[in-house]
Amino acid sequence: MPSNALVLATVAAAVGSGAFIDMRTRRVPNPLTISIATAGIAAAAAGVSGLSVGASLAGFVLGLLLMLPGHLIGATGAGDVKLFAAIGTLIGPVHIGVAFFYTAIAGGVLALLIAAHRRRLGKTIDGTARLVATNAANAAEIESPIANNRFAYAPAIAVGTMLAALGL
Repeated sequence: MPSNALVLATVAAAVGSGAFIDMRTRRVPNPLTISIATAGIAAAAAGVSGLSVGASLAGFVLGLLLMLPGHLIGATGAGDVKLFAAIGTLIGPVHIGVAFFYTAIAGGVLALLIAAHRRRLGKTIDGTARLVATNAANAAEIESPIANNRFAYAPAIAVGTMLAALGL
C-alpha cells in the first residue's frame, strides 16, 4: 500500500485526471502520463513514496508489460498502456499487479454496463464467447468501428488503481 497521504492524493489526482480526460476526448495525453511517471520517480528519489527508485521503475515496467498485450490485440489504446505504466511508478510492482487484477474486473463490469446502455448486451456477450472459443478469430469484427464496442478504459484503470492503492 502506498505509504502516505501525499502518494494516495497523487495517485487519485493522476487516475482521476486520466479518467476525466479519456471520457471527454477518448485519449490519454502524453504530457499527463509523462508528468505522472516523473512524479512517481521523483517521489521515490526523494524518499517520500516508500519505494526505491528501482521499485518505482519496476512498477513502470510491470505496468507496461501487463497492459501491452491488450493494446497489441486492439483491446486498449496506447494512452491506457502509458497511463497504467506511469501509475506503476507511484505504487510499485506489487500494487500495480493488484491494480491490474482490479482494473480487469472494473473494465469487464464497465463493458457490460456500456453494452447494456447501448442495447447490445447480447451481441457483446456472444462476441466475447466467440472470441474465447475461436482463439480471437473474430477480433477484427469486435474491434470494427461499426460494432460500437469502444469505450474509455481509463475509468476502469482509475477504479482498479485506487482499490489497489488503498490496500483493498
